[in-house]
Amino acid sequence: MDRVLGRAGRLTRQDAEERAMDSRWMSAGHVLWLVDGVPVSWAGSTTPVGGVSRVGPVYTPPEHRRNGYAAAVTAAVSQWAYEAGADHVVLTADLANPTSNSVYQGIGFRAVSDWTEFRWN
Repeated sequence: MDRVLGRAGRLTRQDAEERAMDSRWMSAGHVLWLVDGVPVSWAGSTTPVGGVSRVGPVYTPPEHRRNGYAAAVTAAVSQWAYEAGADHVVLTADLANPTSNSVYQGIGFRAVSDWTEFRWN
């Protein structure tokens, strides 16, 4: 069985992967926007490591899109990351989604590279 060393001791590889995908286990900044008690947008950002913080995920339910919520929560977690000590704040965006790219560029992010991942099983 594959094992990796985590903060909580030895973990199976599957447990480590699940924790890495679950932001509740990571020290991070989060912004949840509520309107009349209803969540309309959410974004998270990792605690800076080596001067870099990563924004993500960013999510707005379809019925609440096009109201500026995603831009606001993304900008807010980015600001949190800078205040937490980040020199650079990064995010990964899908080039096929012009709406999110426009939002990110509108709040100051800029494209620095393009890459593709392939997986053969």
